[in-house]
Amino acid sequence: MSTYRVAEAAGVLGVSNDTLRRWIDAGRVDAAAGEDGRTRIAGTDLAALAKSLADGAEGFGHVSRATAVSARNRMRGIVTAVKKDTVMAQVEMVCGPYRLVSLMSAEAADDLRLEPGVLAIASVKSTNVVVELP
Repeated sequence: MSTYRVAEAAGVLGVSNDTLRRWIDAGRVDAAAGEDGRTRIAGTDLAALAKSLADGAEGFGHVSRATAVSARNRMRGIVTAVKKDTVMAQVEMVCGPYRLVSLMSAEAADDLRLEPGVLAIASVKSTNVVVELP
């Protein structure tokens, strides 16, 4: 079974180590000392916590639109770059540890007033998702 140190688990969840330690202390997720004496969280427990956070979006300021939109993979982030020509725009965002790039019409980017520093939500819908191990 996979286990994660607090810092690794916090990185996966996109929260601070202190936040995750408070959640452990509050009993929100189980943790135990590993053979090395460091606090560890079982992968299955971390996955359950991540799912509950994504489903309820509690504490993250997200508004769930799962019943209104078919795209279930929504990530809140900040726009870091917008490159436009007369027809198309390339919008780059950082959502937690992830960099996302979207291609859209320049008109859509203008309508959304996208520019570096704007808080936005990236909705990802794909029939092909590549999964790999780190």
